[in-house]
Amino acid sequence: MTRRFEGRTVLVTGASRGLGRGMAVAFGAEGAFVVVGCLARRKEAEETLSLVREAGGEGAVRAFDVSRRPEVDAAVDDLVAERGALDVLINNAGIARDELFPLMSQESWDEVMSTNLDGLFHCARAAVRPMLSAGRGAIVNVGAVAALRATPGQAAYAASKGGLVSFTRALGAELAPRGVRVNAVLPGAISAGLAARLDRRIAERIRGAIPLGRFGTAEEVARAVLFLASDEASYVVGQALVVDGGLTA
Repeated sequence: MTRRFEGRTVLVTGASRGLGRGMAVAFGAEGAFVVVGCLARRKEAEETLSLVREAGGEGAVRAFDVSRRPEVDAAVDDLVAERGALDVLINNAGIARDELFPLMSQESWDEVMSTNLDGLFHCARAAVRPMLSAGRGAIVNVGAVAALRATPGQAAYAASKGGLVSFTRALGAELAPRGVRVNAVLPGAISAGLAARLDRRIAERIRGAIPLGRFGTAEEVARAVLFLASDEASYVVGQALVVDGGLTA
């Protein structure tokens, strides 16, 4: 049986742990050469790479700061020079700085925007050049249901993820005629993501609001990401697929 990403090169940013790790391993299981993007967690990124190899894939670790465009450009240029192509970009790197708005610092706002929105722009722009040259490619941006559902204390995070959805729609419409598809996945409360670090009482309240009655898993989000990145989604463009157990239904 042919694996969906056999021979393809996939870059997953923020892949040293959590959702990013789950996605990287899932692509490895489908035969991809997975570039594990990280910022400072090099040891954890190497652990992700080991899991990718155990799953049947191959890959490499690439450390760079998505908020710094020169670092992103250099990382992608080096990757394309070594591999000959970049077939899939998973824009997963992101941070949250939850603070009540009257107390929010300018630094917190700027940090969230520079990683979640500027980083999104930098990585997509670097990846688009080789994809357009090849006449094909797929970009999947990893957002959050915060883009759709209000949560007190998440003004900056929600704004960045709402921007991601709009960016996905606009870029998807622009690039589709040239063979590059852009879509997004919006996870809800995922056990391997931010939900793992919630206060127990808050976690229980959120779980009680989910129709499925549980948090999702990294593997469930990864399956949605792989679908959108694959040829199975060849007619899907500019969409934001919600994976939240019914939380925003």
